[in-house]
Amino acid sequence: MNLDPHEKSENPSFEGSKFREEVFSKAVRAGKRTYFFDVKATRKNEYYLTITESKKRSDNSGNLFFEKHKIFLYKEDFEKFSEGLADILSYIRENQPALDPNDDNDGSSYEEFSNIDFDDLNH
Repeated sequence: MNLDPHEKSENPSFEGSKFREEVFSKAVRAGKRTYFFDVKATRKNEYYLTITESKKRSDNSGNLFFEKHKIFLYKEDFEKFSEGLADILSYIRENQPALDPNDDNDGSSYEEFSNIDFDDLNH
């Protein structure tokens, strides 16, 4: 059962589950997206991280909703995840083509990219 941090207070089944209250949280707003970094603890008081990407969307009727994607990262994977992220960010910083200063795109729009369904990836 994956619960949104903001739903747990309204969800009576949360009490007694294997999860505890969040230990630490940080929200990062980035353009049309918000990223939530939440440190949680298991019953054995082992910390793990959830990273949630939230985007405001509208359906065909114009009703607004939040599309969310969540990653669970456990302590045994912290080091490899951190190394992989540092490597890829370094690569991007070193190899990103310079943007044309006359281009109206300030780099904050990703409209030219298609949405990727993680089930489509072959890893």
